[in-house]
Formats: sequence, C-alpha cells, structure tokens
Amino acid sequence: MTRQPGPWHPPLAWSTWPLALLLATGAALAQGDAARGAAIAASRSQGLCVLCHALPGQPAALQGDLGPPLAGVGARLEADALRQRLLAPERFNPDTVMPSYGRTEGLQRVAPALRGQALLSAAQVDDVVAWLVTLR
Repeated sequence: MTRQPGPWHPPLAWSTWPLALLLATGAALAQGDAARGAAIAASRSQGLCVLCHALPGQPAALQGDLGPPLAGVGARLEADALRQRLLAPERFNPDTVMPSYGRTEGLQRVAPALRGQALLSAAQVDDVVAWLVTLR
C-alpha cells in the first residue's frame, strides 16, 4: 500500500508503518525524561540538535543558527506537534535539511554500519519531546 506523494508528505509504504504508528499514537506513548532529552539535544554526537539550533543554557559559540532557536518552542507547540516535527520534518517544510529522527529508509549518505537504524529510538524521541515542552 502506497500513498500518492503530495507537497507536504512523502509516499507512505508498508515499511514506514512504524513511523506512522509513532506519529498517530504520540499522545499514548509513555512520557519521556526531560533531563535525558536535554542531554540528547545538546549532544554533538547523538541528537545533534545543537549543531543547527540555539538551545537554552548552551554557550552561544557552540550553537547552530541554521534552524530556529528552540527557546519558547514548548509554549508554541504541543507535544504531539513537536514529536511530528522530529519524526517527519519534511511534512512541515519540504526543503528542510533537518533529519527525520525516526525514519530508517529513504535516507541518503548513511554510513553502512548505521543503515536501517533510526537516529533516535522511540524512547529517546519521547525524552527530547519531554524536554522541548519545558521550553516555555
């Protein structure tokens, strides 16, 4: 089963159902740990958020400015919307360079040892979302 691609969503094949399930059941997923989420987002080797975004509490010289600053994002977006932006950022901006943290297929330039693996596990996505909602 494949959907027709549109301007805001890529084709949804059977192989992407785990991602679709995460998007559809975001509210039902276990709550994450905000402290772990902050550590993941600030990590330059795991979440990588700090490479493109300004994160509250991080030294300005070590933050990116490619993406929007994350300060206040929890006041602007609900947890489910934040989760969707992590898992399928191209739905909100087809030209984004932000990676999809939950997808395992259709990616480019992935190291052979990492092929077939999501950038973050579902639990880690929950942790990052739990941290993002605290940024008010």
